[in-house]
Amino acid sequence: MTGICNGRVVVITGAGRGLGREYALAFAAEGARVVVNDIGTSLDGEGTDASPAQQVVDEIHAASGQAIANGEDVADWDGAGRLVAAGIDAFGQVDIVVNNAGIVRDRMFVSATVEEWDATMHVHLRGHFCVARHAVNHWRARHKAGEQVDGRIINTTSGAGLQGSIAQAAYATAKGGIAALTLVQAAELGRYGITANALAPSARTRMTEQAFADKMAVTEGSFDVQHPANIAPVVVWLGSSESAGVTGCIFELEGGRITIEDGWHLGATTDAGKRWKPDDVGEAVHKLIAEQRPARPVWGT
Repeated sequence: MTGICNGRVVVITGAGRGLGREYALAFAAEGARVVVNDIGTSLDGEGTDASPAQQVVDEIHAASGQAIANGEDVADWDGAGRLVAAGIDAFGQVDIVVNNAGIVRDRMFVSATVEEWDATMHVHLRGHFCVARHAVNHWRARHKAGEQVDGRIINTTSGAGLQGSIAQAAYATAKGGIAALTLVQAAELGRYGITANALAPSARTRMTEQAFADKMAVTEGSFDVQHPANIAPVVVWLGSSESAGVTGCIFELEGGRITIEDGWHLGATTDAGKRWKPDDVGEAVHKLIAEQRPARPVWGT
């Protein structure tokens, strides 16, 4: 197979189903060698099943592509190390990490539990950290050895993380943290030849089918805007050498639409030139709010 990722090696987490599966198939179709990682848990992170990852590998092999299955827990530090090492052992190196694995524990904040909070942070935030951190070790060592590195970190945030979402306090917090992590990675790692970008995809997955059933319904006889395969071409391009120099971006993707988020900008400002008196703060704040560009509403409001 030849394509824009010909010969590159990609590690994709949560690649047994949904978006991750489409990413794996699309990377393979463009010539990449794929490490299909999926622990095979339920939507809420329970249980394990090796068959989803192996089925994706079998599909890639049937199309004459190269892939291996991997069942390591991405949030386990040593397991994440073994995941990256598996790509290096099988294919000689790793060039791209797509952090896609995640769980959801939807709950209104007044009913949320610390166990659900910790589980969500564990998979999303710790999982993103562990896999990328081991990949960066690999790339930094190659850079120090004089090799020209062309590494890619592609993270997964969410509209929930960018603007909040009712009944998803833990999930939104984790996804917001991933967006911030991406900005730091981009700022720090460029010197080694590594870019870092994040996706906020809107597509039909196990998570979104439950939370947004009406929006995710299949529209017969027209472009299926929510099909997860729609997201894959942008991810593949970001993983290619053609995306060199594109870093620190948050891409919101839906159907055929590509949006690059504006990020944080200074808003309306006032300066008293002296210490404020509490009685004067209210009037100043209300004036600033009136001048400020309205934020996008929280999902579900």
